[in-house]
Amino acid sequence: MSASAYITGGASGIGRGVAQMLVKNNIKVFIADRDLEGAQKLVDELNKDSQVARCAHVDVANWNSQVKAFSQAVADFGRIDYVYPIAGVGERVSIPNDPSATGFQMPDLTVLEIDLTGVLYTVSLAVQQFRRQQPGKNGLRGQIGCVASVCGFYCCPTLPIYTAAKHGVVGLVRSFGKYLPEEKISMNAICPNVIRTNISTGAFYDTLEKENLLVPIEGVIDTFERLLKEQTSGEIIEISPNYKKQGAVARKGPEYLDKESERTFELLYH
Repeated sequence: MSASAYITGGASGIGRGVAQMLVKNNIKVFIADRDLEGAQKLVDELNKDSQVARCAHVDVANWNSQVKAFSQAVADFGRIDYVYPIAGVGERVSIPNDPSATGFQMPDLTVLEIDLTGVLYTVSLAVQQFRRQQPGKNGLRGQIGCVASVCGFYCCPTLPIYTAAKHGVVGLVRSFGKYLPEEKISMNAICPNVIRTNISTGAFYDTLEKENLLVPIEGVIDTFERLLKEQTSGEIIEISPNYKKQGAVARKGPEYLDKESERTFELLYH
């Protein structure tokens, strides 16, 4: 049985590139996306020579929707070896700003629900499925490849909720990703700087491109391809605009303030 993968947000951008890369590596793909029409178009392209791809609609912020799509992938492929929680959205105004209002309105937490809760849902599905599987040829029950952002460790004042969500993904991978190898599961996150996708406006991308500040999407795709053959886990990998010269760079976590703090976390782990 050939290996198979499940990708959220696979109809466009980074997810699309990952799907194409996986098929090139003889891995079947199941694309779960809110844009079902776009997902089906990609599936048709990938299935031109052989049946290697399938798709379903998903709302990653909705647990039941994720369960339905993931369950279909398991039913279709029997086994899932790779999971990529890639679906995401950009910043939007979260706190209502109406000086004339007398009451209080709920903040819009859509970005958090998609970019963090959605990832947690996908990771939960992946881990539960992997635990039911025997290790594959690479010695792992399964691999998870998250897409975070440099906003996961840098701070951007104009993107507070997006930054909070990506910090959450980085924290998840740095912590849970160090524990999962005990169960023969790996999880890493790639954190690119700005890539031209549908997450922002063309004018913004044009401004960055004039200063050679856009990250080449192949930096993310090539790094995911390299990770297919590795058992690395818990790594946070930065892709900068200077990728072609310096490559993908694994980022270290914050240093402990003192030995006592470090020892506390050693005890928490064990």
